[in-house]
Amino acid sequence: MLYYLATTLYVLACLMLLLVVLLQQGKGGDMASAFGGGGSQTAFGARAGASVLTRATSVLGILFMIGALFLAIMGNRGTGSLLSGERSAPVPPAQAPAPQTPK
Repeated sequence: MLYYLATTLYVLACLMLLLVVLLQQGKGGDMASAFGGGGSQTAFGARAGASVLTRATSVLGILFMIGALFLAIMGNRGTGSLLSGERSAPVPPAQAPAPQTPK
């Protein structure tokens, strides 16, 4: 039950992160700056104050990472391998090589 709740919350956080990233405005990455037109800005574009979208991106990014770790730990069900319940085929006994006669 907890696993399904955590998965649902994780998917919602991923969708919200996608939406918030797509709503943000680009930071000086237009065509003019590719050819030297953005000379009045700093080397990496104009830096504005942290807006609500920037803070939401940070918070949702942290939730994304923590949720991925949490689901990975919860999804690990035991220490056995995939084939721990399977029986292997019996191994035939080793046979000695046939003696060779000198010619």
